[in-house]
Amino acid sequence: MPKNDNMLTILWMLNSEEKLTAKQISEKLEINIRTVYRYMDALCASGVPIISDTGHNGGYSLLHNFIKSPLLFSMDEKKTLLHAALFAKEAGYPLSEALENATSKLKMYSNQEQERLLSHHLAGFEVINRRGYPAVQPVLQELEHAVANEWSVEISYRNSHEEQSPNRVIDPYGVVNWNNKWYTIAFCHLRNEIRSFRVERILSITRKPFSFRRPNEFSARTFFMNNLLPDAAGKSGYISLIISGKAEALDDLCIHWFLEHHLQERTSTQAIFLLEEEALYTHVPLIILPYGKSIRVIEPQNLKNKLVAVASELMEYYQV
Repeated sequence: MPKNDNMLTILWMLNSEEKLTAKQISEKLEINIRTVYRYMDALCASGVPIISDTGHNGGYSLLHNFIKSPLLFSMDEKKTLLHAALFAKEAGYPLSEALENATSKLKMYSNQEQERLLSHHLAGFEVINRRGYPAVQPVLQELEHAVANEWSVEISYRNSHEEQSPNRVIDPYGVVNWNNKWYTIAFCHLRNEIRSFRVERILSITRKPFSFRRPNEFSARTFFMNNLLPDAAGKSGYISLIISGKAEALDDLCIHWFLEHHLQERTSTQAIFLLEEEALYTHVPLIILPYGKSIRVIEPQNLKNKLVAVASELMEYYQV
Protein backbone atom coordinates (compact mmCIF):
# COMPACT_ATOMS: atom_id res chain seq x y z
CA MET A 1 0.00 0.00 0.00
CA PRO A 2 1.42 3.47 -0.88
CA LYS A 3 2.70 5.69 1.92
CA ASN A 4 -0.18 8.17 1.69
CA ASP A 5 -2.76 5.37 1.91
CA ASN A 6 -0.97 3.91 4.95
CA MET A 7 -0.96 7.27 6.71
CA LEU A 8 -4.65 7.77 5.97
CA THR A 9 -5.34 4.27 7.25
CA ILE A 10 -3.57 5.09 10.51
CA LEU A 11 -5.86 8.11 10.92
CA TRP A 12 -8.92 5.91 10.39
CA MET A 13 -7.59 3.39 12.90
CA LEU A 14 -6.88 6.06 15.51
CA ASN A 15 -10.38 7.41 15.00
CA SER A 16 -11.89 3.94 15.42
CA GLU A 17 -9.95 2.93 18.56
CA GLU A 18 -9.38 4.74 21.85
CA LYS A 19 -5.66 3.96 21.83
CA LEU A 20 -3.34 1.88 19.64
CA THR A 21 0.24 0.78 20.05
CA ALA A 22 2.84 0.90 17.30
CA LYS A 23 2.89 -2.92 17.35
CA GLN A 24 -0.88 -3.14 16.76
CA ILE A 25 -0.64 -0.70 13.86
CA SER A 26 2.29 -2.54 12.27
CA GLU A 27 0.43 -5.86 12.48
CA LYS A 28 -2.76 -4.39 11.03
CA LEU A 29 -0.94 -2.78 8.09
CA GLU A 30 1.68 -5.55 7.78
CA ILE A 31 4.56 -3.06 7.88
CA ASN A 32 7.72 -2.72 9.97
CA ILE A 33 7.26 -1.08 13.36
CA ARG A 34 10.00 1.44 12.52
CA THR A 35 7.93 2.48 9.50
CA VAL A 36 5.03 3.16 11.88
CA TYR A 37 7.25 5.50 13.90
CA ARG A 38 8.22 7.37 10.71
CA TYR A 39 4.58 7.71 9.70
CA MET A 40 3.68 9.04 13.14
CA ASP A 41 6.46 11.61 12.93
CA ALA A 42 5.25 12.65 9.45
CA LEU A 43 1.63 12.99 10.62
CA CYS A 44 2.67 15.09 13.62
CA ALA A 45 4.84 17.28 11.38
CA SER A 46 1.85 17.87 9.08
CA GLY A 47 -0.24 19.15 11.99
CA VAL A 48 -2.23 16.10 13.04
CA PRO A 49 -2.63 16.26 16.88
CA ILE A 50 -1.47 12.75 17.83
CA ILE A 51 -1.04 12.05 21.54
CA SER A 52 1.70 9.57 22.47
CA ASP A 53 1.47 7.99 25.94
CA THR A 54 4.29 5.88 27.31
CA GLY A 55 4.19 3.09 29.85
CA HIS A 56 2.23 -0.15 30.24
CA ASN A 57 -1.08 1.31 28.99
CA GLY A 58 0.59 3.63 26.51
CA GLY A 59 -0.06 4.06 22.83
CA TYR A 60 -1.20 6.55 20.25
CA SER A 61 -4.49 8.43 20.19
CA LEU A 62 -5.98 11.51 18.52
CA LEU A 63 -6.78 14.77 20.25
CA HIS A 64 -10.53 14.71 20.92
CA ASN A 65 -11.43 17.75 18.77
CA PHE A 66 -9.66 16.33 15.73
CA ILE A 67 -11.96 13.29 15.77
CA LYS A 68 -14.77 15.54 14.49
CA SER A 69 -12.73 16.50 11.42
CA PRO A 70 -14.71 16.10 8.12
CA LEU A 71 -12.00 13.67 7.02
CA LEU A 72 -13.31 11.06 9.46
CA PHE A 73 -16.78 9.52 9.61
CA SER A 74 -19.10 8.36 12.36
CA MET A 75 -20.78 4.96 12.23
CA ASP A 76 -24.03 6.44 10.91
CA GLU A 77 -22.08 8.34 8.24
CA LYS A 78 -20.21 5.18 7.17
CA LYS A 79 -23.48 3.23 7.00
CA THR A 80 -25.11 6.00 4.96
CA LEU A 81 -22.20 6.14 2.49
CA LEU A 82 -22.23 2.36 2.03
CA HIS A 83 -25.99 2.36 1.43
CA ALA A 84 -25.64 5.23 -1.06
CA ALA A 85 -22.90 3.27 -2.83
CA LEU A 86 -25.34 0.40 -3.39
CA PHE A 87 -27.75 2.79 -5.12
CA ALA A 88 -24.93 4.25 -7.24
CA LYS A 89 -23.68 0.80 -8.25
CA GLU A 90 -27.15 -0.34 -9.32
CA ALA A 91 -27.64 2.88 -11.31
CA GLY A 92 -24.51 2.06 -13.33
CA TYR A 93 -22.22 4.65 -11.73
CA PRO A 94 -19.39 5.24 -14.24
CA LEU A 95 -16.46 5.21 -11.78
CA SER A 96 -17.28 1.73 -10.51
CA GLU A 97 -13.71 0.74 -9.65
CA ALA A 98 -13.11 3.87 -7.57
CA LEU A 99 -16.49 3.34 -5.89
CA GLU A 100 -15.53 -0.23 -4.97
CA ASN A 101 -12.18 0.96 -3.56
CA ALA A 102 -13.90 3.65 -1.49
CA THR A 103 -16.41 1.24 0.04
CA SER A 104 -13.65 -1.28 0.77
CA LYS A 105 -11.72 1.37 2.67
CA LEU A 106 -14.78 2.34 4.70
CA LYS A 107 -15.13 -1.28 5.79
CA MET A 108 -11.41 -1.92 6.23
CA TYR A 109 -10.58 1.12 8.34
CA SER A 110 -12.97 0.24 11.13
CA ASN A 111 -12.49 -1.66 14.35
CA GLN A 112 -13.99 -5.12 14.84
CA GLU A 113 -17.15 -3.85 16.52
CA GLN A 114 -17.75 -1.32 13.76
CA GLU A 115 -17.13 -3.96 11.09
CA ARG A 116 -19.69 -6.21 12.80
CA LEU A 117 -22.30 -3.43 12.95
CA LEU A 118 -21.71 -2.42 9.33
CA SER A 119 -22.09 -6.03 8.20
CA HIS A 120 -25.43 -6.29 10.04
CA HIS A 121 -26.70 -3.06 8.48
CA LEU A 122 -25.63 -4.11 4.97
CA ALA A 123 -26.82 -7.73 5.21
CA GLY A 124 -30.51 -6.87 4.91
CA PHE A 125 -30.22 -3.85 2.64
CA GLU A 126 -30.51 -4.55 -1.08
CA VAL A 127 -31.07 -2.35 -4.14
CA ILE A 128 -32.39 -4.02 -7.29
CA ASN A 129 -32.56 -2.11 -10.53
CA ARG A 130 -33.32 -3.14 -14.07
CA ARG A 131 -30.36 -4.40 -16.04
CA GLY A 132 -28.62 -1.46 -17.68
CA TYR A 133 -26.29 -1.19 -20.64
CA PRO A 134 -22.76 -2.37 -19.63
CA ALA A 135 -21.28 -0.94 -22.84
CA VAL A 136 -22.04 2.62 -21.70
CA GLN A 137 -19.46 2.53 -18.89
CA PRO A 138 -16.47 3.76 -20.98
CA VAL A 139 -18.64 6.45 -22.59
CA LEU A 140 -19.95 7.56 -19.19
CA GLN A 141 -16.42 7.83 -17.83
CA GLU A 142 -15.34 9.98 -20.77
CA LEU A 143 -18.43 12.17 -20.41
CA GLU A 144 -17.82 12.59 -16.67
CA HIS A 145 -14.29 13.86 -17.37
CA ALA A 146 -15.57 16.11 -20.15
CA VAL A 147 -18.23 17.65 -17.89
CA ALA A 148 -15.81 18.19 -15.00
CA ASN A 149 -13.05 19.68 -17.16
CA GLU A 150 -15.32 21.43 -19.70
CA TRP A 151 -13.83 19.55 -22.65
CA SER A 152 -15.64 19.39 -25.98
CA VAL A 153 -16.08 15.93 -27.48
CA GLU A 154 -17.05 14.52 -30.87
CA ILE A 155 -19.63 11.76 -30.89
CA SER A 156 -21.10 9.33 -33.36
CA TYR A 157 -24.78 9.01 -32.49
CA ARG A 158 -27.63 6.64 -33.36
CA ASN A 159 -31.02 8.37 -33.31
CA SER A 160 -34.39 6.98 -32.21
CA HIS A 161 -35.06 5.66 -35.74
CA GLU A 162 -32.02 3.36 -35.47
CA GLU A 163 -30.19 5.55 -37.97
CA GLN A 164 -26.63 6.79 -37.48
CA SER A 165 -26.65 10.56 -37.71
CA PRO A 166 -23.67 12.68 -38.82
CA ASN A 167 -20.82 13.00 -36.34
CA ARG A 168 -21.20 16.09 -34.18
CA VAL A 169 -19.22 18.05 -31.63
CA ILE A 170 -20.96 18.61 -28.31
CA ASP A 171 -20.14 20.50 -25.11
CA PRO A 172 -21.36 18.25 -22.26
CA TYR A 173 -22.92 20.40 -19.54
CA GLY A 174 -24.01 17.51 -17.33
CA VAL A 175 -24.96 13.85 -17.03
CA VAL A 176 -28.41 12.72 -15.82
CA ASN A 177 -29.69 9.32 -14.75
CA TRP A 178 -33.43 9.07 -15.42
CA ASN A 179 -35.68 6.01 -15.36
CA ASN A 180 -32.70 3.61 -15.44
CA LYS A 181 -31.14 5.36 -18.45
CA TRP A 182 -28.21 7.77 -18.71
CA TYR A 183 -28.41 11.03 -20.65
CA THR A 184 -25.92 13.79 -21.31
CA ILE A 185 -27.19 17.36 -21.57
CA ALA A 186 -24.97 19.18 -24.04
CA PHE A 187 -24.70 22.08 -26.44
CA CYS A 188 -24.81 20.58 -29.93
CA HIS A 189 -22.63 22.40 -32.45
CA LEU A 190 -24.47 20.69 -35.32
CA ARG A 191 -27.93 21.97 -34.25
CA ASN A 192 -26.64 25.07 -32.43
CA GLU A 193 -28.79 24.38 -29.37
CA ILE A 194 -28.77 22.57 -26.03
CA ARG A 195 -30.07 19.03 -26.38
CA SER A 196 -30.19 15.75 -24.47
CA PHE A 197 -28.52 12.58 -25.80
CA ARG A 198 -29.12 9.00 -24.68
CA VAL A 199 -25.72 7.63 -23.64
CA GLU A 200 -26.35 4.07 -24.89
CA ARG A 201 -26.90 5.53 -28.38
CA ILE A 202 -23.44 7.12 -28.45
CA LEU A 203 -21.46 4.75 -30.65
CA SER A 204 -18.09 6.47 -30.19
CA ILE A 205 -16.69 9.47 -28.33
CA THR A 206 -13.47 11.38 -28.92
CA ARG A 207 -12.06 14.24 -26.88
CA LYS A 208 -11.41 17.43 -28.87
CA PRO A 209 -8.38 19.70 -28.31
CA PHE A 210 -10.52 22.64 -27.18
CA SER A 211 -12.75 23.48 -24.23
CA PHE A 212 -15.95 25.38 -23.48
CA ARG A 213 -17.53 27.38 -20.66
CA ARG A 214 -20.70 26.06 -19.09
CA PRO A 215 -23.37 28.79 -18.64
CA ASN A 216 -23.52 30.14 -15.11
CA GLU A 217 -26.18 28.52 -12.90
CA PHE A 218 -27.01 25.97 -15.59
CA SER A 219 -28.74 22.88 -14.20
CA ALA A 220 -28.75 19.73 -16.33
CA ARG A 221 -31.51 18.31 -14.13
CA THR A 222 -33.77 21.35 -14.57
CA PHE A 223 -33.25 21.48 -18.34
CA PHE A 224 -33.95 17.77 -18.72
CA MET A 225 -37.09 17.73 -16.59
CA ASN A 226 -38.52 20.90 -18.16
CA ASN A 227 -38.18 19.34 -21.60
CA LEU A 228 -39.44 15.94 -20.52
CA LEU A 229 -42.38 17.19 -18.44
CA PRO A 230 -43.24 20.81 -19.34
CA ASP A 231 -45.45 22.77 -16.97
CA ALA A 232 -49.06 23.02 -18.21
CA ALA A 233 -49.91 26.07 -16.10
CA GLY A 234 -51.15 28.99 -18.18
CA LYS A 235 -50.74 27.19 -21.50
CA SER A 236 -53.39 26.53 -24.13
CA GLY A 237 -53.95 23.34 -26.10
CA TYR A 238 -54.31 21.10 -23.03
CA ILE A 239 -57.13 18.56 -22.65
CA SER A 240 -58.62 16.94 -19.56
CA LEU A 241 -58.35 13.17 -19.34
CA ILE A 242 -60.79 11.49 -16.95
CA ILE A 243 -60.26 7.83 -16.08
CA SER A 244 -62.30 5.66 -13.72
CA GLY A 245 -61.47 2.20 -12.49
CA LYS A 246 -60.34 -0.04 -9.66
CA ALA A 247 -58.48 1.70 -6.85
CA GLU A 248 -55.35 -0.42 -7.25
CA ALA A 249 -55.13 0.26 -10.99
CA LEU A 250 -55.71 3.99 -10.46
CA ASP A 251 -53.03 4.06 -7.76
CA ASP A 252 -50.54 2.51 -10.14
CA LEU A 253 -51.58 4.80 -13.00
CA CYS A 254 -51.20 7.93 -10.86
CA ILE A 255 -47.57 7.13 -10.01
CA HIS A 256 -46.57 6.46 -13.61
CA TRP A 257 -43.54 8.67 -14.32
CA PHE A 258 -45.36 10.53 -17.12
CA LEU A 259 -48.94 10.70 -15.88
CA GLU A 260 -48.18 11.64 -12.26
CA HIS A 261 -46.78 14.96 -13.49
CA HIS A 262 -50.12 15.75 -15.15
CA LEU A 263 -52.42 14.58 -12.34
CA GLN A 264 -54.95 17.27 -11.39
CA GLU A 265 -57.43 15.46 -9.15
CA ARG A 266 -57.84 12.02 -7.62
CA THR A 267 -60.86 10.45 -5.92
CA SER A 268 -61.53 6.90 -4.82
CA THR A 269 -63.05 5.99 -8.19
CA GLN A 270 -61.41 8.23 -10.78
CA ALA A 271 -58.40 10.33 -11.72
CA ILE A 272 -58.26 13.53 -13.76
CA PHE A 273 -55.18 14.52 -15.77
CA LEU A 274 -54.39 17.59 -17.88
CA LEU A 275 -52.27 16.83 -20.94
CA GLU A 276 -51.05 18.39 -24.13
CA GLU A 277 -53.12 17.20 -27.08
CA GLU A 278 -50.23 15.61 -28.98
CA ALA A 279 -49.03 13.67 -25.93
CA LEU A 280 -52.58 12.61 -25.11
CA TYR A 281 -53.11 10.85 -28.42
CA THR A 282 -49.53 9.69 -29.00
CA HIS A 283 -48.27 8.42 -25.63
CA VAL A 284 -51.29 7.84 -23.42
CA PRO A 285 -52.89 4.97 -25.45
CA LEU A 286 -49.70 2.94 -25.12
CA ILE A 287 -49.60 3.65 -21.38
CA ILE A 288 -53.18 2.69 -20.52
CA LEU A 289 -53.83 -0.24 -22.89
CA PRO A 290 -51.96 -2.74 -20.65
CA TYR A 291 -54.42 -1.98 -17.84
CA GLY A 292 -57.17 -3.71 -19.84
CA LYS A 293 -60.61 -3.69 -18.20
CA SER A 294 -59.34 -2.50 -14.82
CA ILE A 295 -59.74 1.13 -15.97
CA ARG A 296 -62.07 2.99 -18.33
CA VAL A 297 -61.59 6.29 -20.15
CA ILE A 298 -64.58 8.56 -19.44
CA GLU A 299 -63.41 11.41 -21.66
CA PRO A 300 -62.36 12.65 -24.15
CA GLN A 301 -64.24 10.62 -26.73
CA ASN A 302 -61.42 11.06 -29.25
CA LEU A 303 -59.08 9.12 -26.96
CA LYS A 304 -61.58 6.26 -26.83
CA ASN A 305 -61.59 6.24 -30.63
CA LYS A 306 -57.79 6.24 -30.64
CA LEU A 307 -57.67 3.28 -28.24
CA VAL A 308 -60.02 1.33 -30.53
CA ALA A 309 -57.84 2.14 -33.53
CA VAL A 310 -54.62 1.09 -31.78
CA ALA A 311 -56.19 -2.16 -30.55
CA SER A 312 -57.54 -2.90 -34.03
CA GLU A 313 -54.13 -2.34 -35.61
CA LEU A 314 -52.59 -4.69 -33.07
CA MET A 315 -55.19 -7.38 -33.79
CA GLU A 316 -54.68 -7.01 -37.53
CA TYR A 317 -50.91 -7.23 -37.08
CA TYR A 318 -51.13 -10.60 -35.30
CA GLN A 319 -53.79 -12.03 -37.62
CA VAL A 320 -51.49 -11.81 -40.64
